[in-house]
Amino acid sequence: FFFALLMSRSLMRSLTGKVCQAHTLRTRSALLCLSQALPYSTTRKTTFSRSPATGQVIAEHKYLTDSEAAAMVEKSHGAFKGWKGSSFADRAQVMRNAAAVLRRRRDEYAELIANEMGKPIKEGRGEVEKCALVCEYYAENAAKFLAPEPVPTQFQDSFVTFQPLGVVLIVMPWNFPFWQVFRQAACALSAGNTMLLKHASNVFGCATAIEGVFQEAGLPDGVFMNLPISGGQCNAILEHKYTRAVALTGSTPVGKSLGAHAGRLLKKAVLELGGADPYLILDDADVELATTACTSGRILNCGQSCVGAKRFIVTEAVYDEFIETFTAKMAATKVGDPLSLDTDMGPMVDPKSRAEVHQQVQDTVQQGAQLLLGGQPMGGPEGTAFYPPTILAGVQKGMRAYEEEIFGPVATVIKVKDEAEAIFVANDTPFGLGSAVFTRDEAKGRRIAVEELEAGLAFVNDL
Repeated sequence: FFFALLMSRSLMRSLTGKVCQAHTLRTRSALLCLSQALPYSTTRKTTFSRSPATGQVIAEHKYLTDSEAAAMVEKSHGAFKGWKGSSFADRAQVMRNAAAVLRRRRDEYAELIANEMGKPIKEGRGEVEKCALVCEYYAENAAKFLAPEPVPTQFQDSFVTFQPLGVVLIVMPWNFPFWQVFRQAACALSAGNTMLLKHASNVFGCATAIEGVFQEAGLPDGVFMNLPISGGQCNAILEHKYTRAVALTGSTPVGKSLGAHAGRLLKKAVLELGGADPYLILDDADVELATTACTSGRILNCGQSCVGAKRFIVTEAVYDEFIETFTAKMAATKVGDPLSLDTDMGPMVDPKSRAEVHQQVQDTVQQGAQLLLGGQPMGGPEGTAFYPPTILAGVQKGMRAYEEEIFGPVATVIKVKDEAEAIFVANDTPFGLGSAVFTRDEAKGRRIAVEELEAGLAFVNDL
C-alpha cells in the first residue's frame, strides 16, 4: 500500500490539466500502446476465462464490436459533463461507498480472483482490502491534492488550478486484477475524470465485478465502464477524439508501443511497466530477517509482480548462510489449490507463461548457473500452470536470469565481493521499479537506499 501512495499526488495531477493564468499548460505525452488496430469489426468475438489451478473454463465472454466500443467512449464523454461539475465531497462519498462494498463482498471477490488467475484466496482478500483503503485515501485527500496553488507574479492574482481531462482509458493487467484498477480509478475518478477499463481478457469476470462495485456505490451511469475489447482494438479507442489520456500497467514492449502511439496523438500517458527488483544482502545483514523477507517477496502472487523481489545480491561474507536458510524457506512453501487457506502459493496464470519462465530457467542453467531448487513444471490436469519455488545461484552477467525479468517464482542469486559491487550489480539493469537493502546499520541502509540505488522504491530491511 505504501508503494501505491508514494506518488499519489503526482499521479492524480497527471490526470488533470494544469490551468494557469492566461493559458493552459499541457504536459507532453509519455509512452504506451498495444498491437496494431484490427480491421473495423461488426461481429463479436469470444474469449474465455480458464482456471490455471484446474484447467477448467470458468466463463465465456464476448468482445465488443468496434462500433459498440466507440459508442461507450461517447457515453463516457457525455457522463463527464456532469461528473466534472460534482463536488469533491460528492466524489468522496462515492469512494467511501465503494470501500464499504469491497469490504462487504471481500470473500466473493477473492474467490473470483483465485478462480480466474490463481492467486491464493488469503492474498486475494488482502488485495480487496487494499482497494478499499485506496478509495478511502483519495476520499480523504483528493481535495487537498488538487487545491489551487498561488503563484507570485507581477499580476494581481495568479494561481494554478487543476482540472479533470475527461475520458481516461486504462489498460490493466491480470496479476492484481482488482488492485491495479482501483489504484488508477480511485485517483482519476476523484479528480473528476470518467474512465473506461480495458482489462486483461482472462480476468473479464473481475472487470465486470469492479464495474458493479462502482454502480453499487452510487457512481453516476457512464462515469466508470468496463470495456471488454481485445488488445488490437485499443488503438482505435485511444484515437477517439473524446479519449483524453491513457494509463497502462503491463509489459515493457506493450508500453513502448502504446506510448509511442499516445505520443503521436499528443495525448497524456501514465505507465507502470516491468521490474527486476534487486535485494542487497550485505555483510552485516540479519540473515534470518533477510531470508524471510526475500522468500515472501519472491513467492508473493507466484512471483508475478512487477515490484516483486527478483534479484538477490549477496556479499560473500554471508553468502553460504543466506543460501542455506533461503533454500530451506523457499522449499517449505506450500503450493496448491488457491481456494485453500493453507496454500502459500498458487499456480502461475497460464501454461504459456509457465513455459516462458521455464525456458528462462533452462537457458540460464545451460549458461552455467546452478539450479538449487525447483526448476521443473509441476504435474496436474491439462491447462494447469503450477511451477515450484525455484532458486538459480551463480548467476552472472550475460545470463538470461541476470539480464531479464523472470515473471514467476524464480529467485536469481548473485554473489558479490562487497557493498560496492552489490550496488553496482543492483544498478546494472534497464529496470528501476523497486529495491531493498538489508543491513543492521540502518543509517548506512538509508544512505544506500536514498543515494545509491537507482530505483523508484527503496526499502531498508523490509519488502
